[in-house]
Amino acid sequence: MTTPDMAKRRALVASAALVVGALTLTACGGSAKASSDGKGRDGGKDDAKTSAARIAISAKDGSTGTSINTTGVKVSDGRLTDVKMTVAETGQAVPGALSSDGRSWKPKEQLERGTKYEIAATAKDADGRTTAADSVFTTVTSANSFIGTYTPDDGTTVGVGMPVSFEFDKAISDKKAVQSHITVTSSSGQKVVGHWFGEQRLDFRPEEYWKAGSKVTMKIDLDGVEGANDVYGVQKKTVTFTIGRSQVSTVDAGTQTMTVVRDGRTVRTVPISAGSPQHSTYNGRMVISEKFEQTRMNGSTVGFGGEYDIPDVPHAMRLTRSGTFIHGNYWYSKGSPPFGRQGTSHGCVGLQDVQGAQGDTPGKWFYDNSLVGDVVIVKNSPDTTVAPDNGLNGWNMTWNEWIAGSAT
Repeated sequence: MTTPDMAKRRALVASAALVVGALTLTACGGSAKASSDGKGRDGGKDDAKTSAARIAISAKDGSTGTSINTTGVKVSDGRLTDVKMTVAETGQAVPGALSSDGRSWKPKEQLERGTKYEIAATAKDADGRTTAADSVFTTVTSANSFIGTYTPDDGTTVGVGMPVSFEFDKAISDKKAVQSHITVTSSSGQKVVGHWFGEQRLDFRPEEYWKAGSKVTMKIDLDGVEGANDVYGVQKKTVTFTIGRSQVSTVDAGTQTMTVVRDGRTVRTVPISAGSPQHSTYNGRMVISEKFEQTRMNGSTVGFGGEYDIPDVPHAMRLTRSGTFIHGNYWYSKGSPPFGRQGTSHGCVGLQDVQGAQGDTPGKWFYDNSLVGDVVIVKNSPDTTVAPDNGLNGWNMTWNEWIAGSAT
């Protein structure tokens, strides 16, 4: 016979059993990612100890706006045994590199902006117990980031007039923050200062030309720097380049000659044909920014309509953005060449040359003996002085004017 007290006690026991069962299910059926192959002290039973290894993925699960440079995996008190990273949308694997000590992993290449990625990592501690971690995250978008295209390139050798020049793909409102995260130093010890031309261009140079043979180092640390409201930098790298011999060439529009001075010594005087009286050449210090063995020159691209269209101008070197070049010229009459006598161009500086960019000509000699970054000075032209931002021509500013444009 069952009394009311007995029924009450049975109900309490059953309720307790349900609670125990629920606790057991919670402990065994959750998302815990650690496992153990260790043995207990009595009878070899697994004691389910947690692995001592701790995995840290720099990109937090569910995060957005993640850096494209610093994403990686690290482990403490253990070694990574496997890391897989994929593009979430396509499943494409992202190659990575594991450190020699097995404690860190990072992608081999910079990640893409505005892309969703997945990382899954496993590790073991000293006792062989494993642990795992994963993360799904999205990198900073193009709309919320900025990039600076810069010159010169890493590992190049350039002339003494070559500035470091950045062109940002978005307007920068916090110029101080951006400039302070770019440092340019020279082995010569010259002081280098930045100058802003508007909101998207930042150039660096010393007071005088770079010292010949010096090494220049540019450190870009813009990753995560807010350059404008909710717009962040993504670049983080070090660039080095070498300053070659010193070469400064002076074009005298009055005498239609060019004197080439290398390392303080005149090496050649070359007859030239500068701009005509109707289309005179800019005065001032100009820096060679590009070199083309042959290039097309079409007057319609620089405001001259259909006055000329030459498909194979030889040995052309750019001096301004607006279209001033120093280049070879083969199309003048052989019977009365203007070189050394009169200016006949649309503002460029012409050198005697032949079609096909071959042969022993003044145009080819100057092209072969010039570096990007060499200085070409024009004087005695009836034109104005070239604007400092028309090409890499900030040398036309005084030092006081230059440093006044620094944000730092």
